[in-house]
Formats: sequence, C-alpha cells, structure tokens
Amino acid sequence: MTFLDAIILGILQGLTEFLPVSSSGHLVLAQALLEVEEPGVSFEVLMHLGTLLSVLVYFRSRIYDLIRSIFVSAMTEERRIVLFLIIGTVPAGLAGVLLKDFFERAFGDPAMTSVMLFVTGALLLLTRFIRKADQPIKLGNAILMGIGQAMAIMPGISRSGATIATGMIAGVNPAKAAEFSFLLAIPAIAGATVLQADQLMAMNTANLAIYFTGALMSFLTGLGAVYGVLATIRRGKFDYFAYYCFAAGALGLYLFL
Repeated sequence: MTFLDAIILGILQGLTEFLPVSSSGHLVLAQALLEVEEPGVSFEVLMHLGTLLSVLVYFRSRIYDLIRSIFVSAMTEERRIVLFLIIGTVPAGLAGVLLKDFFERAFGDPAMTSVMLFVTGALLLLTRFIRKADQPIKLGNAILMGIGQAMAIMPGISRSGATIATGMIAGVNPAKAAEFSFLLAIPAIAGATVLQADQLMAMNTANLAIYFTGALMSFLTGLGAVYGVLATIRRGKFDYFAYYCFAAGALGLYLFL
C-alpha cells in the first residue's frame, strides 16, 4: 500500500462512514480496484478510528453530558440515553463475536458487497414512503436500531443508513435518530477495534506512517460528513442517497461479478 492508496481510502472512509452509503462497501470495492494487498478488516478498523475521533470531536459536549449523568442522578434523560446506547450495542457485539469469520470472508467478496449496496439503497428509499413521526428514543427503538447496526457489519450495508432508517421507520424523530446513530457508533467502533487488536498488533510497523495518514484523512473528511448528513436530514432529503447506492452497487456488479 502506498501513501496515495491510504489517502484515497481514508477519504472514502471519512466521507462514507456517516453518509448512508456504506464505508465498508466502498473500502472493499476501492481496495479491489486499487489491487491493494492488505487485510480488509484490520485496515478498515484503522480508518474507523479516524472517524471515531470525528464523532468525539463533533459531539464532545453531548458526550460530556452523558458521561456526567452517570454521576449526577438528576440527569435522568441523559442516563436513559446511556442505558439505551448500552442496550443498542449488544446486537452488534453478539454478531461480531458469533459471526466474526463470516464477516471477515465477506470483506474479500466485492460482488457480494455490491449486492449489499442495493439492500442499503432499498432501506433508504423506504424512508421516503413512511409518515414522518416525532417520537423520542425509546427502549424498543434502541433495540431495533441496534439490530440495524448489527446488520451493517456486512460490507455494503451502511451503518448510519441502517440505524437512522430503522429509527425513522420506527417513528423516531429523524434528527434524534441521527444523533443516536452517531453516538451508537462510538462503542461499536471501539468494540471492533478490540476484536481486531491481534491483527493490528501484527501489522508491519514500517507501514505505520501510511496507515496513520489514511486515519488522518478519514478523521478530517468524517467530520465534514457528520455536518453533511445532519444538514441532509434537516432538509428531508435522506432518501436521495438511495440512488447513489443503487448506482455504486450496479457498477460493482459490472466490474466484479
């Protein structure tokens, strides 16, 4: 892998992590096109660390309040969200542990990834036809969004797309669903890093500069993507990303099937 490869993949990761178009899907397809001989899962974890930092920076005030609520009993609403975040993380954690080998094999299959982009597109398009509601996050909604996040371990299924769309379909206010989705990414990305720690530790240290260049690019572009997706949701154009997913999936099938 060269610095140029890392920069391209880092930009793709940052732009697509929070935009509902599947960062993992784009990384799999880009690595296949660039013929980069790197373990897809371990390199993606590094790119996710960059986007994790972008979430921590953007939501730093909200995260501070959530952490403070653990020690302040009067902050009941924040405590409730913390509990829901813990519960919402469970499905992805179980799927990551029980189906680890299956998901790792999927990262080497660009054709299957392309099919999953169609699944993401269909899910996003579905939000266009539902009646927009204004419910807060509830226990049932948190569990459904957590299941959506578990599905998104599969490359080609967007984590943000699956969680936000699932929340909207369940009646959650779109802005609240987006915020919960971003916060839900924090334990998910941290958990993925722990699961792949052995692969990260085994990487060639001579390539660390290249890897961290990609992570830096994913952080910078990821921060911009957070702003972008929130603006899109406020304008009621979330489903527009479905057409991009269909196009990307069709191109991937054409190239790799």
